[in-house]
Amino acid sequence: MIIENSGLNGLQSDLAHLDDSAEQLGFVRWQWEYYRATYDLKLEDQATKSEYFVRVNTRAVEGKLENPHAVLVIEHVYIGKATFPHGLEYESPIPQPIMSVANQRLEQLKQLLA
Repeated sequence: MIIENSGLNGLQSDLAHLDDSAEQLGFVRWQWEYYRATYDLKLEDQATKSEYFVRVNTRAVEGKLENPHAVLVIEHVYIGKATFPHGLEYESPIPQPIMSVANQRLEQLKQLLA
């Protein structure tokens, strides 16, 4: 599911600041190439032991990701349920406690990047 109201879409940051800010909140830059990067936050539903991931997609608008001064823009923010053996399913309903934590972390990330 795309999280439409995160307030992050279109925000820009240099790679070093985005990496540091995301890491403070538990996000990890997993997938990346020269011009795109994905930051994931793993959340676990304690009741069902299901795992969910908040995924922040970014694209370089200046430079390449091998340079800490590269400027990235946040494109979309998603949340999905982890599936076996690997992957995310974006159509499953997200439990309210998981959505609350996700929205809180996204708001914190927005504050750090502002």
